[in-house]
Amino acid sequence: MLIKTLVENTTISNDFGKEHGLSLYIETGKHKILFDVGASDLFLQNAKKLDVNIADIDFLVISHGHYDHGGGLKTFFKENTRAEVFVHRLAFGKHYAIRSNDELDFIGLAEELKHNKQIVFTSDRFFINSRIQVFSNVLQREPRLKSNNGLLRKHEVQGQMLDDTFAHEQHLVIEEEGTILLVTGCAHNGIINILEHFYMLKGQMPDYVIGGFHLSSRSGGDEDSEMIDRIGKYLMGTKAKFYTCHCTGIEPYKRLKANMGDNIDYLSTGNQIKI
Repeated sequence: MLIKTLVENTTISNDFGKEHGLSLYIETGKHKILFDVGASDLFLQNAKKLDVNIADIDFLVISHGHYDHGGGLKTFFKENTRAEVFVHRLAFGKHYAIRSNDELDFIGLAEELKHNKQIVFTSDRFFINSRIQVFSNVLQREPRLKSNNGLLRKHEVQGQMLDDTFAHEQHLVIEEEGTILLVTGCAHNGIINILEHFYMLKGQMPDYVIGGFHLSSRSGGDEDSEMIDRIGKYLMGTKAKFYTCHCTGIEPYKRLKANMGDNIDYLSTGNQIKI
């Protein structure tokens, strides 16, 4: 598998734009896959520089209903009119964030896009084909991350603001030639919970994990060092190779790296890896 980072908070050089968001291109032996589309049309600009033709994408997975992962959807639909777009059925809900100045910002997806004919709504465990699936409804064994504080959802009927349970978050699993890759968008449900849920489904841990771990947030701040160390110890125990990015945060990543060494690396915009 070939993975190219189209959008991330940081960049390997000034040749590529960066933004608070995530978009990954994943090429398998049979498919060209896009995982998230960042916050704007930047994914398209960087894709051209990385020799990725968005019109050739076979399908797109949107990890959850936040703008920094689905803000580029309108652009995607203009560039690609054939690919199925897999979105959790709750992803177009009303999602908000309390900012440091106590203002409430809408951080959800553009609601008018949910009627696009390319969208396929998913839930729980959804098989795209025999080797590619998404799963959600992650069981909450571990406590809620502090970095999720200030992230809210609006009740559809009663209208009050509630803590987001991130039921709209889904994760991608790709199996190829005996290798299993797990891709997370932000891991709002907790990377330990997600890996435990994966193990419950598959009976083994993945070989590779790519994505954000949400250990840092503009709303909730960084996770405590004790929690980061605990997560690092757990990740080491899985024997998987981790590539993280986006909402993990640079300082939490540095602490994970100090504890995990070569078992974890960081992906910036422009990075390309083969697994």
